[in-house]
Amino acid sequence: MPRILCVWLPDWSITRLWHTRHRQGGALDSADEARPLVLYTERRGQRSLAAVCQRGRALGLRPGQTLTQAMALCPGLVAEPAQPEADDAALAALAQWATRYTPLAAAAPPDALWLDIAGCAHLFGDEATLVRCLLARLGRWRLDARFAIAPTAAAAAALARFAPGTLVGSDQAALTAALAPLPTEALLLPAATTKGLRRLGLRSLGQIADLPRAELAARFDPAVLTRLDQCWGAAPEPMAWPSPPPDWTEQVRLAEPIGHTQACAAVLEQLARRLCARLDARSLGGLQFSAVFHIIDGSARHIPVVTALPVRDPAYLLRLLSARLDGLDPGFGIEAVTLSAPVRDAARPTQPDLMGAGAADQGRLAALIDTLTQRLGPARLWRFAPRASHIPERAMQRAAPLCAIAWPDPPPAPRPLRLLPHPEKIMVTAMLPDDPPVQFRWRGGLHRVHAATGPERIAPEWWREDAATRDYYQVEDTCGARFWLYRAEADWWLHGLFA
Repeated sequence: MPRILCVWLPDWSITRLWHTRHRQGGALDSADEARPLVLYTERRGQRSLAAVCQRGRALGLRPGQTLTQAMALCPGLVAEPAQPEADDAALAALAQWATRYTPLAAAAPPDALWLDIAGCAHLFGDEATLVRCLLARLGRWRLDARFAIAPTAAAAAALARFAPGTLVGSDQAALTAALAPLPTEALLLPAATTKGLRRLGLRSLGQIADLPRAELAARFDPAVLTRLDQCWGAAPEPMAWPSPPPDWTEQVRLAEPIGHTQACAAVLEQLARRLCARLDARSLGGLQFSAVFHIIDGSARHIPVVTALPVRDPAYLLRLLSARLDGLDPGFGIEAVTLSAPVRDAARPTQPDLMGAGAADQGRLAALIDTLTQRLGPARLWRFAPRASHIPERAMQRAAPLCAIAWPDPPPAPRPLRLLPHPEKIMVTAMLPDDPPVQFRWRGGLHRVHAATGPERIAPEWWREDAATRDYYQVEDTCGARFWLYRAEADWWLHGLFA
């Protein structure tokens, strides 16, 4: 699992300019150093502050002010044009210097560094010692640096700015406890989006995370959900590592072209052993594999494999790949074979229960699902998962067969065993408009109601203007059949059957 160290440099552009001037021979004298320094940008003839030093902030200068306003507040300030390209280049050079602590170090413009220190901290003793060594070197260069360590880059960036010095454990509970009290600004979203969140009383990440996702997606910019998922690790955050992570690909170039199934299986066995050995060394397993057979004429044949659980057993992987070799067309001959694992996850061992079940049963179930997936296709094998919606036909969605599902609390009233694909309109007779039906006609048949309970009012999401509030009734006809009906405005609909 990644361990991302975020090093935030609050006054990076200001500090970079001071260092550049001093290396050029001290172009700023001691009198200039005693005065506030600001950097400005010019757009449409108007100069606005882009960065302000600490001394200027103490005098009331803020980014976004016009240079004229800043000079009126502080006539003796030093104003220099901003140089974002030079700032980014210097930040990239600093990231390259930080590779002495980990091979995965990258610049996070405009003013931060990302370091993946997973597997490197023990070389310095522990994570805290590594950070102390890094900050001590930056301090000698008079760089104001603040840090945080978390399992995700977005969480580390938020904590470095609003809770510096935090070291979050790898478990989800510790990550949630660290992120929940942070202000909404920690998502690093545009100012307009942050103001919109605060206007609704959402002042912390915990309050935002507790809201239904569908409401957030309908009311705010999609970036809100994306940043939340990146903070909690539910969505990846792209990072441009100068030295990219290892490519999980193995390739064999053949001296002579091959075309027989047995020869292809032998090559795949060699590649599977090498790739699974690398995965096992990192405690990883592949969720998706891709075998590519390169033909002499320049074309390629692909065999994709999707697994229900992370796989790192070469024999099992070879069995899944070999099942697809019969339909492989070698063309004029195969000159190279590539096997890759584009999607991976931690391969955690499963502890069996007291009766000896657990890991073995789950492994057999995963093997069955993988076999069916190769024969039927990944789109034909799925399970139900809940969706955040009160509307019954929208309360379920498809999910991967063995994914972890958190089921919500049961509804306040029973639900039918069979739900119709779409509610069907019925003709109802009732004593009063708000009373349950006395009889109804459905699909040409007349049903006289013997007993009825309700109503249970189900309101749609507030942003769905095309849906009306529904009053549901459970009714039983004189033959003992039980139905689930609802009234929406003046119409009646049948939605489900209890038996």
